[in-house]
Amino acid sequence: MGPGEVISLLIVVCIPTILLMYMARRFFTFREKQLEVQALNAAEKAAQYVARASEFEQRLAVLERIVTDQPHALAREIDSLGIADRAHKRERA
Repeated sequence: MGPGEVISLLIVVCIPTILLMYMARRFFTFREKQLEVQALNAAEKAAQYVARASEFEQRLAVLERIVTDQPHALAREIDSLGIADRAHKRERA
């Protein structure tokens, strides 16, 4: 194998191989950054869903308390609200 053949081998095989390795490395670095951003977005959305779920649980607890309360206690509360509302209207008039 002469010097001309070695140079042609370098040009034909080694340089394209090095270029392909460089491009693959850049592509995978870019893809890794994309996945990190997607993971951060997913974590943020999950946190928002947890907050919303907590809010719904609190509302559900209030509704359950209202439904399972004694009927006469609920009627008393409604009546007291009506009395307070009427008194408030009298004060404004």
